[in-house]
Amino acid sequence: MKLHFSITAAEELRERRGGSYVLYSVCLEGFLLGKARYSQLRRWDAQLRQLFGSAVPAFPPKFYLAMTKSMADERRSQLEQYLQNVTLDPNITNSDVFIGFFRKLQQDTFKIQTQRACLDVYLPDGSNIRLDIQTSDTAERILEVTSCKMGLPRELMKYFSLFFFQDRDDGALSVVKKVADFELPYVSLQSMKELRCKLGIRKWYMDPSLDTLLMDCRASLDLLYMQAVQEVKRNWVKPTEGQMQELEFLQKSANKAKFLELIREMQFYGYVRLDPCVCDYPEEGCSVDIYVGKNEINCYIKLPAKQTKEVSFKIDRLRSWQVTFLGAAKDGEEDTLELRFEYNDSGTWQWIILYTKQAFLLSSCLKQMITEQMMKAAKEGQETVSMCEIKMPGSTKYSKKSSIQQKQVVHLGFVSRKRFLVRPNEEDCVFEKIREEDL
Repeated sequence: MKLHFSITAAEELRERRGGSYVLYSVCLEGFLLGKARYSQLRRWDAQLRQLFGSAVPAFPPKFYLAMTKSMADERRSQLEQYLQNVTLDPNITNSDVFIGFFRKLQQDTFKIQTQRACLDVYLPDGSNIRLDIQTSDTAERILEVTSCKMGLPRELMKYFSLFFFQDRDDGALSVVKKVADFELPYVSLQSMKELRCKLGIRKWYMDPSLDTLLMDCRASLDLLYMQAVQEVKRNWVKPTEGQMQELEFLQKSANKAKFLELIREMQFYGYVRLDPCVCDYPEEGCSVDIYVGKNEINCYIKLPAKQTKEVSFKIDRLRSWQVTFLGAAKDGEEDTLELRFEYNDSGTWQWIILYTKQAFLLSSCLKQMITEQMMKAAKEGQETVSMCEIKMPGSTKYSKKSSIQQKQVVHLGFVSRKRFLVRPNEEDCVFEKIREEDL
């Protein structure tokens, strides 16, 4: 499925020789990945096309006349769709040309040269593994080195991933985002300093039954156990009083396998808990605690009458979802994101909106659950005759994939309602004197 690429700003800059060019802010899951010119992206597209031919989506055409504001907005939108569509093919995203481009883009944008450095990767129990790395090492490479240090076999690495997270002052655990394989964790941490993020390793699957595949390896067993203990302490898992006593007994006796076997029966084990946010269901402005996992979005909704309502939105009744960047309500405030999904409630389709800064993380969880359902269905030989259609806003073209169930069609999208176009002279109505190579 598509990666969550967006272009949130287009900045016109002057060159020393009198011309000007446009610098696009390329974001991944809402965070700045790097800034690129049209000419850089066009040369990259040519390199991809040499290797992959028609598998590469159409690249936005050059303009041979001065760009008006509407033309500039159209180009930004086209480049955004191009970045989203080019990630559909894993052969492309795993290629040296793809990875090399974004490696250079990140390093150039944040002015970090390739050199040796130390990087801490945190385990769920709060301890860390200090790695000697190159600042240009990708997340895939960092995960390999971390796994080697822990004794985790290569064939089990696919069940784990790197995440940026925050340890909140109130004791809450907040997962900020999953780190993309081609992302440079060292550079990203430098660019996210204000958030005081840490880099950690966690399991990355939504079906708790997959735990059983990892129980025979000491390293993977230790990781699962540490994460389970952490999630109980951080109130992600909801054991009953009796279950809590059993867990404490097994923890004291260091019986990790039994601990994991017991916790799989408990409410919200294997779920990702989001930070408290706001939704429009059953009415606007309701506070909500969200747990996502086991093919559902489970919501504890606080109603205006100070009552709490638990609602479970099942994945097999969800037809589409879309992440929207709303911008900041006021200057100085954080940007607002929403995830809206189309849900079949008693035979009627309706849109449910969740206003959360973790909208991209929630979207990643939904994609992961769908992927796991598809893999499970394929393994069991179930028929999957419908298609999963991934639709990006403004596009009439669809990419056909296998579906989870008959009659389920999934549209996944990203929209930015608020864009930022920065110019030296706000009164200018067109981009003038833009060099030929940037048109």
